[in-house]
Amino acid sequence: MRRYETFIILDPDLSVEQRLPVIERVKDILSQMGGFLIRIDEWGSRKLAYAIAKKERGYYVRFDFCGTGQLVNEMERFFRIDERVLKHMSVLLDPTPDIEKIKEEMAKAEAEAQKPAEVTPAAPVEAAAAAESQPTDSAETQQEA
Repeated sequence: MRRYETFIILDPDLSVEQRLPVIERVKDILSQMGGFLIRIDEWGSRKLAYAIAKKERGYYVRFDFCGTGQLVNEMERFFRIDERVLKHMSVLLDPTPDIEKIKEEMAKAEAEAQKPAEVTPAAPVEAAAAAESQPTDSAETQQEA
């Protein structure tokens, strides 16, 4: 099993309801072919370097996954058939990934994402204390006089 990264550029005129089936189909292909999905990054709509199918913008989605070459071939076959996908590109990231290490990193990232953001009121207090300890120009002039 190898680690891959696949980028797709979807038609920017698609609504969210029209984009979701493409992403869900990729998830289905991954599960059917024994792949392991690490992450999906939706980068959103961006300007293209050149027009594709008379479109100046595209909706970017990145899939990070582990799988076989057959899985990548099946995903790319689906992308070629589906008219909603303007372009796609798959890149081999790691020929021998450590799946257990990746799962641990995913669990750690998920735990950090679920942890509530801690508010540290000490930072403003420390900044105020530091400002008080710094002499100001008016204090220096009073001492000289």
